[in-house]
Amino acid sequence: MNFGPHHDLGASMFKDWSEEQQREEIGKLVSGFRKGVPVGILCKMAETIAGSQEKAKEHLAHFMPLAERQQAVEKENGGVRILVESFLL
Repeated sequence: MNFGPHHDLGASMFKDWSEEQQREEIGKLVSGFRKGVPVGILCKMAETIAGSQEKAKEHLAHFMPLAERQQAVEKENGGVRILVESFLL
């Protein structure tokens, strides 16, 4: 996915945020996911906000119980499933 000149999805803005601010924003993303935001967007935006996939995984695990994360992975297939699995499991 290429977003042209805005391909960083606001990453530069999030670099200055505290861990608490990042976690709060990722919590809002999880709420959005529960209302229909695609899980791939959840994962990539969480990574952008957190600054790394590892930090995003920590935040997502904080907000989503394992059963919910497993269910999200099981709903996907192909490349999206691999991506989501790498973030949620």
